[in-house]
Amino acid sequence: MAQAMLSARLAARGVIVPVASAGLLGGGGAPPPEVISVMAARGIDVAGHRSRMVTAADLAAADLILGLSREHVRHAVVLLPAAWPRAFTIRELVRRGQQAGPRAPGEPLGDWLARAAGDRDRRDLLGDRPADDVADPVGGPLRGYQATGDLLDRITRDLVELWWPR
Repeated sequence: MAQAMLSARLAARGVIVPVASAGLLGGGGAPPPEVISVMAARGIDVAGHRSRMVTAADLAAADLILGLSREHVRHAVVLLPAAWPRAFTIRELVRRGQQAGPRAPGEPLGDWLARAAGDRDRRDLLGDRPADDVADPVGGPLRGYQATGDLLDRITRDLVELWWPR
C-alpha cells in the first residue's frame, strides 16, 4: 500500500522517481483481498503486485530506504550496515522531516536526509516505538486495513510535501 500510494503521489506532482517495494517474507505473494479493496477505493490498482524479499543489492541501490516498522529498518541495517544513514521508518522520516523543515529548492535528497536525521543514533532502532511503526493489518478485519490505508495516505502526503513543497 505504501509503495503504491507514494508512487501515485509523486506521479501526481510530476516527479519521476522509481519507488520499489520489498519486504522480509518470501516473494511471489499477491496482496490480500482487503488490500486490493482498500486501494481500489482510492483509485489505485494493486491486484498485479507480487511480494518480493529485499536483498542487500536492493538496499545498496536505493537512495532512500523506508520501512513501515523498526523491524524492517533493523533488518535493512543488519543486511547492509552502510544503509543506516538512509534507512528510516516512514513515520520517523516524516516526524524528523517536519522538525527539520521541507527540502529547499535544489537541495539534494541526501543533504535533506542528513538534516532530517539530526542526532539520530543506531540504538534508536532497539525495541518498539508505536509512534514510528505502521501497524500491519494482515489477518485482521477490513477496518484495520482501512485504518492503515488512511494512515499511509496521510504519511505519504506529508512526505511528498516535505520533499517537493509547492
